[in-house]
Amino acid sequence: MATLITLSGPTKDFESIKKLTDEGVEFWEARELMPLLGYTKWENFESVIEKAKMACVESGQNLADHFPDVGKMIILAKGSTKEAWREIDDF
Repeated sequence: MATLITLSGPTKDFESIKKLTDEGVEFWEARELMPLLGYTKWENFESVIEKAKMACVESGQNLADHFPDVGKMIILAKGSTKEAWREIDDF
């Protein structure tokens, strides 16, 4: 008798945060993936990303193709008369 495996998980959520390059290549931003994967602190998730980067290099892949370093601007003082912005790391 065959065992039926049912996949579960946040597939719908992953699709909702998916982005596309001009060439149609799918990608996700780490800061948006972080909560879907159960991480609440960037520092903890960043250490997992570093391990994934090492695995990528060890398997002979071009790191920049899979983990491009990008920055993102965020507002520090929402609603204030003088908005303050800061760049944060992302992948």
